[in-house]
Amino acid sequence: MKSPADVLNFARDHDVKMVDIKFIDLLGTWQHFAIPLAELTEDVFEDGLGFDGSSVRGWKTIQSSDMLVVPEPHTAKLDPFYRRKTLSLLCNVKDPITQEPYERDPRQVALRAEAFLKSTGIADTCYVGPEPEFFVFDDVRFDSGTNHSFYVVDSEEGGWNSGRDEEPNLGYKPKAKGGYFPVPPHDSMTDLRHEMVERMTDLGIQIEREHHEVASGGQAEIDFRFAALTECADMTMWLKYVVKNVANQNGRTATFMPKPLAGDNGSGMHCHQSLWKGDKPLFAGDGYGGLSELALYYIGGVLKHARALAAFTNPTINSYRRIVPGFEAPTNLAYSARNRSAAVRIPVGSASPKAKRIECRFPDAMANPYLAFSALLMAGLDGIENKIHPGDPLDKDIYGLSPEELKGVPQMPASLDDAIACLQEDHAFLLKGDVFSKDLIEAWVDYKQQAELRDFRALPTTYEFAKYYDA
Repeated sequence: MKSPADVLNFARDHDVKMVDIKFIDLLGTWQHFAIPLAELTEDVFEDGLGFDGSSVRGWKTIQSSDMLVVPEPHTAKLDPFYRRKTLSLLCNVKDPITQEPYERDPRQVALRAEAFLKSTGIADTCYVGPEPEFFVFDDVRFDSGTNHSFYVVDSEEGGWNSGRDEEPNLGYKPKAKGGYFPVPPHDSMTDLRHEMVERMTDLGIQIEREHHEVASGGQAEIDFRFAALTECADMTMWLKYVVKNVANQNGRTATFMPKPLAGDNGSGMHCHQSLWKGDKPLFAGDGYGGLSELALYYIGGVLKHARALAAFTNPTINSYRRIVPGFEAPTNLAYSARNRSAAVRIPVGSASPKAKRIECRFPDAMANPYLAFSALLMAGLDGIENKIHPGDPLDKDIYGLSPEELKGVPQMPASLDDAIACLQEDHAFLLKGDVFSKDLIEAWVDYKQQAELRDFRALPTTYEFAKYYDA
């Protein structure tokens, strides 16, 4: 749908009763409110709808809380999870006084990133193809207070339940790191994933594949076809919404938390990226891995700024439980063809120049996709502009290298603290073209430091009791 009139005609044709207004908060969670269809007029697509922004995480203060959401006509979809026919619209946010786009609105960061790319003359389009991984559990319980702290997750297919009395226990439970590609009955989640795929397909999202992932306990991955940056971020949000709601409707719970299980693989969101100008793919060439010089410079920019990028691509305390050696998540900032232990990989697949891309392997799906995809693009463009060559590739099992062999290879941040410090030191590349603003970066840093890290530092953990109580 290209116009407000198209949206209204579509809604009437489908007997829509309600309209769900969705927008994204700074941290990457959809917020929403609903209006009856009669309240959706063509003027709303121009003038917007008012709401209170003071309670949205990382946004306005109470004394300047009035905001406007402005629906995008082309994002209209029938929401599959409401009993009454409901039309869903994704929105941009603007200031009601200045009528300017709100600079902390993540979706508008993505739109500005795409506009900046075009303004450089380097390329017209940045295509992104993420691979979000997640867990589906049967039960989750957690709590923390003055005198207690605990979490328990459980899954019928969890390898830890091989000895549980299930009257009877049939034994088909993938072991830790043993969940990759087994057929049923070991893979007990096939029908659930198929239902998720069906809902996404109904929403117009082209799914390329789904499968069980490496970890025990219901780890999964669903991949959709690549798209231009903002559209891809929109689809990533729809994927997360569908996964969580389908799991919930089936009496289960889904999480994109990177490391919910100790001693098993965590969940990432590998991000495939390529630049195009018109019909020409710009990453194909005769260099290493079949890449162009421009693509190598792009990699150079991503690797140079990766430690700062991590504040957006790996934005939680838990993200750094995943980025440890031995669990497939890259800790070393190197690039390679085919090598899955590298931070940036050049996939080997179709020989077509159109398929040539790079794969950034350190992000996870807790990232706000609008900010993460935009930040990766800005780092790559900085590499192209300044001709930052990534150096020699590392075509070895990086986890098997000695400390001497790894000497001089930069490392991913070891914690969210570290990543935030790197962002504070290295963010000039994000400010080009006013894509990111100093205000947004300061708001992001302040939220992470005050709302997450400060409390975490003062919290005793169960591990500390196990380690030190009777020492």
